[in-house]
Amino acid sequence: MGSEMCIRDSNCRYGLIGVNGAGKSTLLSIIMGELDYDDGDIYKSPNLTIGYLKQNSGLDRNSTIISEMRNAFSDIIKIEDELRLIEEKIKFMGRNAVSVQADITSQDSIERMKKRVSEFKMPDIIINNAVIQYEWKSLLDQDIKDYYSQFESCVMQTVYMTKAFAPYMIKQNYGRIIAINTESAALAEAGCSAYTSAKRGLDGIVRCLAKELGPSNITVNQIAPGWTISFADRENGTQKQEAYDSTVPLRRRGTDKEIAAMAAFLASDLASFTTGAYIPV
Repeated sequence: MGSEMCIRDSNCRYGLIGVNGAGKSTLLSIIMGELDYDDGDIYKSPNLTIGYLKQNSGLDRNSTIISEMRNAFSDIIKIEDELRLIEEKIKFMGRNAVSVQADITSQDSIERMKKRVSEFKMPDIIINNAVIQYEWKSLLDQDIKDYYSQFESCVMQTVYMTKAFAPYMIKQNYGRIIAINTESAALAEAGCSAYTSAKRGLDGIVRCLAKELGPSNITVNQIAPGWTISFADRENGTQKQEAYDSTVPLRRRGTDKEIAAMAAFLASDLASFTTGAYIPV
């Protein structure tokens, strides 16, 4: 079984296989509405059948389950195409969707994304949540390029996305811009100076934009997650982190769904008079 593949057939049945952290469980949660997945299970909904197999699976490759999955699925597609699964699920719900890949550190790439999106419909809401991952070190040991990568993926992402999509929002006198910041911007802990400095720069951009775009009925806000429970935590059983949990008033880590709930609130008319906010979640 390959480590970078998704298997699909014409009857809308899928097999999903990938390395740890590739996003298999996240994708399955979106499609199937489930949180916990077992190695070798096949999940079914009215329109989809999905087989789930962990990388380095403990299942014998000649087992009945593996044979069943091999028989059920065909036509290999790349893991990069997994967003199309989400598109199809959304369409099954009676809504429209389109997925477009872009390099958020490149203005040219974002402009190409804008052109593709404009063929569908210009967005009323944008959420800027990408960031380049890197190894955290002390400032003296941190590579200079990491400071540039963090600035590009935090600050310039928001600049490029705003330049691309805010003019349409201004024209229609409505819009929502949401940026994913971090608690690190406020805590400024040792060992994360590249990340913290970029996120504090993002905070400044958002506050300026809130004042610049407010007259056009566009709100601009930030969500600042702490150390959030992810699907990797659920797969690895690492949800509890006692040292960190003890610093949180509710004595637990937040979840990805709780971050999404705040994003949904800020994108809705319930938050029509909320702008320029930095909201820890």
